[in-house]
Amino acid sequence: MRYTKLGKSDLTVSRICMGCMGFGDAGRGQHAWTLDEEHSREIIRHALETGINFYDTAIAYQSGTSEQYVGRALRDFAKRDEVVVATKFLPRTQEEIEAGITGQQHIERMINKSLQNLGMEYVDLYIYHMWDWLTPIEDILDGLNRAVQAGKARYIGISNCFAWQLAKANAIAEREGWAKFISVQGHYNLIFREEEREMVPYCEEENIALTPYSALASGRLSRRPGETSERLEKDAYAKFKYDATAQQDGIIIDRVAELAEKRGVGMTEISLAWLLTKVTSPVVGATKLRHVDGAVKATELELTEEEIAYLEAPYAPHPLAGVMAQNKPVNAAGKHVWSVGSQKI
Repeated sequence: MRYTKLGKSDLTVSRICMGCMGFGDAGRGQHAWTLDEEHSREIIRHALETGINFYDTAIAYQSGTSEQYVGRALRDFAKRDEVVVATKFLPRTQEEIEAGITGQQHIERMINKSLQNLGMEYVDLYIYHMWDWLTPIEDILDGLNRAVQAGKARYIGISNCFAWQLAKANAIAEREGWAKFISVQGHYNLIFREEEREMVPYCEEENIALTPYSALASGRLSRRPGETSERLEKDAYAKFKYDATAQQDGIIIDRVAELAEKRGVGMTEISLAWLLTKVTSPVVGATKLRHVDGAVKATELELTEEEIAYLEAPYAPHPLAGVMAQNKPVNAAGKHVWSVGSQKI
C-alpha cells in the first residue's frame, strides 16, 4: 500500500479509503444489500491487513449502524492512532428547524452521537455531508470549528458541493479564523467526470484533498457488460445516477474491460489506477475480500499516457445526478429539495 498526506493536514492516509456505506443493518436504512456485522468485520480486518488505514462512514448510513460496526471493528483490530477515521453529518431536519435548533447545536448533537456510535473520543475528519440551504454557512463553520476546538474532530471536510460553495466557505473560515475544509468528497469516476470542470483544478490550486465516492460507479466499472451483482440489482439510487447514460458509459466500460484483459488485471485495477492519477484517495466500498484486494493492487498499477487517453476519449458530458442534482435552494414549501420526492437521502 502507498500513502500520502491528506491535503494540508498532517494526516497520512492510504491511497485507498475504505468506504463503509456497505456496512450496517440492512433493515435500518436506504440500502437492502448491506453487510451484517460479522461480514463487515471480516472486510475491515482484511483491509487493515493490506495496509488500508483510512475509513469513511456516516451517521446516515443505515441509521448509524455503519458507524457502530466500523467503530467496534477498528477498536478490536487496530490502534486508534494508526487509523484515520472520517464520518459525516446531515443538514438540520425540518423538526430541528421548527424547534429552533441552531446549526451550531445541530453539529454538536451530530458529532456527539457519531462519537457514541463509533465508541471514540474524536474523529480525524468530520465531513459536511451535503450543503444545508436552510442554515447559514457561518453557523455551520462556527459549529465545526467548535468541534475542532473541543478536540472532537481533528480536521473538517465537505461532500457534495460545488467549487464555488467550497471557495466561499473557506474564505469565510479564513476571515473568521475558523477551521477550513481540507478535503472534498464528490462524485467522480471514469464515467462521471463533471468534477473536472471546476472542482479538480480548484483543489489542485489550493492543495485540498480529493477523496471521491462512487469510485467504481457502484460496480459498473468493475464488471464486464452483462455481469451483475446483488448491489447492481437492488441499488435503486445507483440506477437513478447511471441508468440514463448507460449507453454512452458502456463504450468506456468496454475499454476498461479491454485494457484489463490486455494487462492481465481486473477491471477494478484499471478503473482505480486511472482515478488515482487524479485524486488523493478514492473512497472504495467492498462487500467481498477480493474487492479489497483489487483496490489495493490498483495502487501499484501505472497506466501509460496512451492508455489514459484511450480511456478518457469517449467521455461525453453528463447531467448532474444524485445528491448534486439536488444541491439547489429550497422548494416552494421552504423544505430541502433533497428531503422530498421519491429520492430520499
